Amino acid sequence: MRVFESAALGPLTLRNRVIKAATFEGRTPEALVTDDLIEFHRTVAAGGVGMTTVAYCASSPEGRTDRHQMWMRPEAVPGLTRLTDAIHAEGAAASAQIGHAGPVANSVSNRATALAPSWQISPLSLRLTRTATVSDIARIVADHARAARIAADSGFDAVELHFGHNYFVSSFLSPALNRRSDGFGGSLVNRARVARAVADAVRADVGTDLAVIAKLNMDDGVPGGFWLEESLAVAQWLESDGSLDAIELTAGSSLKNPMYLFRGDAPLREFAASFPQPQRAGIRLVGSRFLRAYPYREAYLLDSARQFRDAVRMPLILLGGISNRSTMDLAMSEGFEFVAMARALLREPDLINSMQKEDRSTSLCIHCNRCMPTIYSGTRCVLTPSRSLG
Repeated sequence: MRVFESAALGPLTLRNRVIKAATFEGRTPEALVTDDLIEFHRTVAAGGVGMTTVAYCASSPEGRTDRHQMWMRPEAVPGLTRLTDAIHAEGAAASAQIGHAGPVANSVSNRATALAPSWQISPLSLRLTRTATVSDIARIVADHARAARIAADSGFDAVELHFGHNYFVSSFLSPALNRRSDGFGGSLVNRARVARAVADAVRADVGTDLAVIAKLNMDDGVPGGFWLEESLAVAQWLESDGSLDAIELTAGSSLKNPMYLFRGDAPLREFAASFPQPQRAGIRLVGSRFLRAYPYREAYLLDSARQFRDAVRMPLILLGGISNRSTMDLAMSEGFEFVAMARALLREPDLINSMQKEDRSTSLCIHCNRCMPTIYSGTRCVLTPSRSLG
């Protein structure tokens, strides 16, 4: 496989094997598409990726991390259609990341109680989450299917189901967060029921209209959390169910350990500056317990991801430290069908075109992670604002 050759992804054919990974864009202040969001994705599409992922497209209003995130409803369709049209005009495919934030949702911002498999105090809102009932679970599963249908009707080519980072589905998988004693807790078979039900419901609704991808945690990075051995089993079950066209492998917990996914510098000062007092002082005082720094290296999730490549036959998308052409070639040589990148494209939206022209083989991204706090004001690279997306 060669990274810049066209490739099949379910019913799609992408012009190459590079996917712009989902990163909340911070460009939907009214929870609807804006011209700024369209330009963000048009720019990266024009830069050469095979597909760009729109994030975050919540399945339910209470499933947003805050009320400024988009949620999938009929009112969103006109804007979403303009967005996909703009992406397609640049020759790229469009994917919608669909999910429910669960315990990661900020109930104060959403003005709705956050749902979790078991109650806990949310570090985001400092309020108790509510234990999801069986009826809640059934509704959220159905909401994912409805959201996927809205994506299809809006011209998207794929949906990415968010099964990672301790969002709703991921929180059910995690023994640290799921303390239930009913049919959705305890054994891994029970804890995986929500993930399998969501994938099945989405596939049943969209059929072959869309490619269906799941973003699955390999490891929560949290003591007692979801771990590699269990994730391998879930990946095998999802493959045997036949509802997915690919799995994107990820790690970390937005609730408890977000830097486990990103690696590199922890931008504590910049995050604190994004909040008013007294939150700002609190973040400076105890934020290092939440934003832990991990050394960056290229392809930092590869060692874990290799085990999935040996365990399943379905296409896999390698994420994490994909910044250089040599890393992309390594992923292809190891049998991964696609690579996903984000921070490098914030720094250089046209990086893929440059690589294809052999003008550049290495990204300028230094993984300072100072882009992360910009989600509150429009996600961008702060080092090169004149070249930032949007």
